[in-house]
Amino acid sequence: MMANEKALVLFICFMILQAAMAAAADLKSCKFDQIYQLGDSTSDTGNYILETSNLTAFPCAHPPYGETFFKNVTGRCSDGLLMIDYIAKAAGLPFLNPYKNKDADFRHGANFAVAGATALPDHVLAAKNIPLTRTHSSLDVQLDWMFTHFNSICLDDHDCAKKLKSALFFVGKIGPDDYSYPLLLQGRPVEEMKAMAPEVVDAIAEGVRRVIKSGGVKIVVPGSFPIGCLPVFLTDFQTHDDADYDDHNCIRKLNDVAKHHNNLVIKAIEKLKKENPNTVIVYGDYYNAFLNLIRNAKKLGFSKIELHKACCGTGGDYNFDVTRLCGTAGVPVCQQPEKFISWDEAHITQHGHQIMSDWVISDILPKLECH
Repeated sequence: MMANEKALVLFICFMILQAAMAAAADLKSCKFDQIYQLGDSTSDTGNYILETSNLTAFPCAHPPYGETFFKNVTGRCSDGLLMIDYIAKAAGLPFLNPYKNKDADFRHGANFAVAGATALPDHVLAAKNIPLTRTHSSLDVQLDWMFTHFNSICLDDHDCAKKLKSALFFVGKIGPDDYSYPLLLQGRPVEEMKAMAPEVVDAIAEGVRRVIKSGGVKIVVPGSFPIGCLPVFLTDFQTHDDADYDDHNCIRKLNDVAKHHNNLVIKAIEKLKKENPNTVIVYGDYYNAFLNLIRNAKKLGFSKIELHKACCGTGGDYNFDVTRLCGTAGVPVCQQPEKFISWDEAHITQHGHQIMSDWVISDILPKLECH
């Protein structure tokens, strides 16, 4: 490659980086004054540790979680900030406080997400013989919390509609734990998860309807990560057959479940948009935001050697042993979390969250119809 060609490539890379940074900053142009988050451990900023009396079995309640940014445990399942933290920052708003912190400031929104939360209510999962090992605060419970909160700050429906006109809602990510529990704890077949997906997505769609009924007019509905790329699934479903892995060395059949779920979410959004033509409903493509980390790992600063390994963990090819989880005494932590995509067996590092949030903001910004 000639010197001038190299210079051109470097210039293009620089412009792409600048554009991504500008997109993150440009979320301020939407002038959101509140953000409301529903979801699972991807977004939980402390609800789980506030709702449970048994923190011993919850890894995210112990060091080294939070060490990169907070220097102490907040209940976030990462070494530092989550995507929702970066999204709030990009909107010019403070981090969202967990709803369960009754002394917190909720003037700029609230976070209702709970680690381990499912889209389907616990009684529906119980009827399917699917055990819940983490929380019973499913999407419907979180929505009930949200309505209780709005009842405390609104005089009536008209007042709520006025107050929430400039609010941004995230309904998810939620749903992958509906599949994770039966896949990991019971060894249920992948085909059964695909068959359950329409019911899971229907629950998410109904959640969006409830948000709209409360006064929400700008709503993001995220899809699933490629779950077959996470250390816990790579370990549990590990084989010696190359055909079981996709081009990213992730478990193909598990990523097919995630893609099936996401396609149903996209179809549900189209239906919801027809039902609610005055509401902006946008798909949050967390699947491709995650794959971007793998596809551009070297450019983004991740180590190719550690691409599918957990930073915090031990054992096997992916630094995961179910009997020695991150947060347990004696379990090692990598020296450079920013070189890893995965913080533990199922959660992303702060560095990964930062890049993913920039990617998602760039993707949703033109669709949010901010004028």
